[in-house]
Amino acid sequence: LVSFSAEAIHPHDLSTLLDEHGIAIRAGHHCTQPLHRYLKVQSTARASVYLYNTLAEVDRFLEVLAEAVEFFSVALS
Repeated sequence: LVSFSAEAIHPHDLSTLLDEHGIAIRAGHHCTQPLHRYLKVQSTARASVYLYNTLAEVDRFLEVLAEAVEFFSVALS
């Protein structure tokens, strides 16, 4: 289980983009609003893996995540 934020990408936008590639993550408060206030973030994305996930699926998640970060960083510059 990993909660994270990707620079300049709202977690809900990231969730939608990843979903378009068949990758499911959660986006929102995750019942941790006090932590979000402390970290000064509106919300976070959360990826979970378990025994049934393959290394190829994790690699694909990281690949699409990197593409999303690159896309949004170019679009905003």
